[in-house]
Amino acid sequence: MAQVQANGISIEYETFGNKAHETVLLIMGLGGQMTIWSTEFCEELVSRKFHVVRFDNRDIGLSTKFEKAGMPDMSAIFGALLGGKPAEAPYSLDDMAADAVGLLDALDIEAAHIVGASMGGMIAQLVATNHPSKTLSLTSIMSTTGNPALPQAKPEAMEVLMTPAPEGDIEGAIQRGIKTWKVIGSPGFPTDDALLREWVSRDVHRSLYPVGVARQMAAIVTNGDRREKLKKLTVPTVVVHGADDPLVPVEGGKDTAANIPAAELRIVPGMGHDFPLGLVQTFADAVSSVAARASGMKKVE
Repeated sequence: MAQVQANGISIEYETFGNKAHETVLLIMGLGGQMTIWSTEFCEELVSRKFHVVRFDNRDIGLSTKFEKAGMPDMSAIFGALLGGKPAEAPYSLDDMAADAVGLLDALDIEAAHIVGASMGGMIAQLVATNHPSKTLSLTSIMSTTGNPALPQAKPEAMEVLMTPAPEGDIEGAIQRGIKTWKVIGSPGFPTDDALLREWVSRDVHRSLYPVGVARQMAAIVTNGDRREKLKKLTVPTVVVHGADDPLVPVEGGKDTAANIPAAELRIVPGMGHDFPLGLVQTFADAVSSVAARASGMKKVE
């Protein structure tokens, strides 16, 4: 792993495979460190002749923390939005999309296949809409459009999402993480308890920064409806969504595909809102398929 300066911040990243191959840029979701993109998934993409880049978004993991911004006033933000007034967040999802593009530039990568999950899917959508020259294809996983009419998360999923990790309490944070993944995870592809604890412990010990998650949440809720932007997309797109996602219901994926011209929709039975090893091939197949439709750089054999 390494760091570069990009878009005015320091970004922690890791690469896999041969840089001569087309790049897949992996963008993680709310509060998620780049390690949630499993090594097994990254190596599967490498076996398919891709160069892979994963990274920590701002305010998470080992990338720059926006400590001077403090804790966002979510009550004020929601109140303003409900009243039809503008709401301010410490930064926007557009800023986070610019981070991703800045990382590509810092690594001297002309363009990439952009893959994002959940909030990362929202950011990936904005990379594709705001920076089309950097986007060979788009894979939007377990994400949505910002359409306010769509179904909301199930109450139990929203509860675990909105319960902050106890700062400074390592074991408490690990227990909270395990509970979260069990609630939002894939019923058809359950992760072994020992492996789940290993993954959560790894990330808690790597970085525990709940206030950064709150600022990312503020960026999500103030981003608004992306449908009009998505209708203008011309890059090959695949939308992957779990039929059993309790956090971002499958209607979010359907709406995403419906608003992107010629987008392919792949609904996965038994998939929730996580990244089980049992779905590595499913995710890799989606990325490979849409990349094959792209008119970008040819792969090096």
